[in-house]
Amino acid sequence: MRTLALVPDAQPAAAPAGPLVEVVVPVHNEQHALEASIWRLHGYLKASFPFSFRITIADNASTDATLDLARVLERELPEVAVVHLDQKGRGRALRAVWSASTAPVLAYMDVDLSTDLAALLPLVAPLISGHSDLAIGTRLSRGSRVVRGTKRELISRCYNLLLRGTLAARFSDAQCGFKAIRREVAGGLLPLVEDTGWFFDTELLVLAERAGLRIHEVPVDWVDDPDSSVDLLATAIADLKGVARLARALATGALPLGRLRSQFGRGPLEPATPGVPAGLARQLLRFAAVGVASTMAYLLLFVLLRDAAGAQAANLLALLLTAVANTAANRRFTFGLRGRGGAAGQQLRGLAVFGLGLALTSGALALLHAAAGSPGRPLELAVLVAANLAATLLRFLLLRGWVFGRSAAPF
Repeated sequence: MRTLALVPDAQPAAAPAGPLVEVVVPVHNEQHALEASIWRLHGYLKASFPFSFRITIADNASTDATLDLARVLERELPEVAVVHLDQKGRGRALRAVWSASTAPVLAYMDVDLSTDLAALLPLVAPLISGHSDLAIGTRLSRGSRVVRGTKRELISRCYNLLLRGTLAARFSDAQCGFKAIRREVAGGLLPLVEDTGWFFDTELLVLAERAGLRIHEVPVDWVDDPDSSVDLLATAIADLKGVARLARALATGALPLGRLRSQFGRGPLEPATPGVPAGLARQLLRFAAVGVASTMAYLLLFVLLRDAAGAQAANLLALLLTAVANTAANRRFTFGLRGRGGAAGQQLRGLAVFGLGLALTSGALALLHAAAGSPGRPLELAVLVAANLAATLLRFLLLRGWVFGRSAAPF
């Protein structure tokens, strides 16, 4: 048995060379479930798992008989090891074991084995092959089958919607206790993960996603444990604090995402069409999506302001109100820039581009009124749409080559 009396920054000693996959089962006061679950997990891996494995029971500060039962299992089952930590925290337990492991693929699952074990091989296979960097079980995809109460289902879906809205997360299920990661990726990410409890998973996934790592999702069959001892209110409060802390760190550029992206991120795809720069097609699609939303907002504002302010003033105000938001959206979604570094200068250059767009659309309006006198509203809007299309093309070229230029992240 390995015993680790950890302080938050301590690192365990390196473990000897081991099997291909290490499955960690973090436990705290789980004497009622531990023995049956480990025997079940061990039996399944011996009979159905084609790779060498080790099961590590990570006991974090249990005060019941959990540690004693874990020691018995370690003696009875040669593929089972035990790590004891004097401090509580699922994230802390995972960090300790994953940091010490020499297994190429590191996984973990909850002790209640709510997730069907048949999903373990699909979880780790893309990591073993090198296709993906992390893998998560998801209870929220169409292929998943889930049995749990309405309250937990609602909390889970609301939490993942919150992550999408605040942290721009694209993975579907942050808190399913069924995940895996390649060891070298864990070595780069773990020093940046601050949380030691339940938010550990979310923080790890967000950092991985921002670093350009590939996250593989596996639909799982999942049956809720009615005897779960998780304090939902305390966990929800801790998660909200974690979201706020991580959002602040991302917004201020406090995390070395550029270094992680260069170390682990995947390079741009070769262009499908000869002569088209890598990433250009994706940038065009994202720019078009932002442009459609901006154009709709611009036209709506123009129509609302037209009668009160007149055509030229309405055009100016509508363009100005959408220009800053458009530049910020393109900065983040089209050109992959995060943090505040250089944002002010980019906004100023964006306003200069706005000036050119204003000149094009205002000139088109002036020519229309000079030629037609008092044109109808449909003709006026049609001319504005055509002028905006020309301004949009010019805007993309200037954003890509001047406003953001070499600062844009590769795709």
